[in-house]
Amino acid sequence: MPLARIKKRSYKSLVRERQAGDTRRRIVEATRQLLQNEGYDGMTIEAIARRAEVSAQSVYAIFKSKTGLLIALLDQSMFGPDYEEVVRQTLSATDPETRLRRAAAVSRQIRGAQSAAFDLMRSAGVVAPELAKLEQQREHLRYEKEEGMINFLRDTGALRPGLSHRTARDIFWMLTGGDVYRMLVRERGWSPQKYQNWLADTLVRSLLRKRESRAKSGRET
Repeated sequence: MPLARIKKRSYKSLVRERQAGDTRRRIVEATRQLLQNEGYDGMTIEAIARRAEVSAQSVYAIFKSKTGLLIALLDQSMFGPDYEEVVRQTLSATDPETRLRRAAAVSRQIRGAQSAAFDLMRSAGVVAPELAKLEQQREHLRYEKEEGMINFLRDTGALRPGLSHRTARDIFWMLTGGDVYRMLVRERGWSPQKYQNWLADTLVRSLLRKRESRAKSGRET
């Protein structure tokens, strides 16, 4: 196949991807605006399509349902550029303690954005079963993604002795969860920074072997 034809097809594919991304962003932003101004009842697929200047069929094809739209809105709020930068810094750390402490910053970033997004949905009249379903889906996804951290601690010999992979994963998931953030920051009035500092210290104490033991383990390997 001629090289020029391949390049032309690649260019067209890139253009289509950009157009699809732009369409998706317009639909999600239309969803946000309607939630804020018209409430959950006013956030119909047809109203979203009109505001985003797309067909209702396109909205259904991309997001399937109103729940799919809420998931996209939640993800956009939680996983923006600030989140990506904090994650990049976390994954660049090769020291287990440093990586855990940076994970606390990731948790703070996610929880703050998630709380704001859920506040918007509640104030807009999103019904409790829908919110519970959204939170359950997000928590399942988070549990899956967080396994990489425990694998890293295990592979570097940093995991606290006697702590199984499953137990360590459960502890990490629990401590970085929304309930802990809600109780400390929303209900007890902790600042997000105080929450982050406490979480970092607690993760280190709960999951890592003592620093002297880690240093000895490193010399032995």
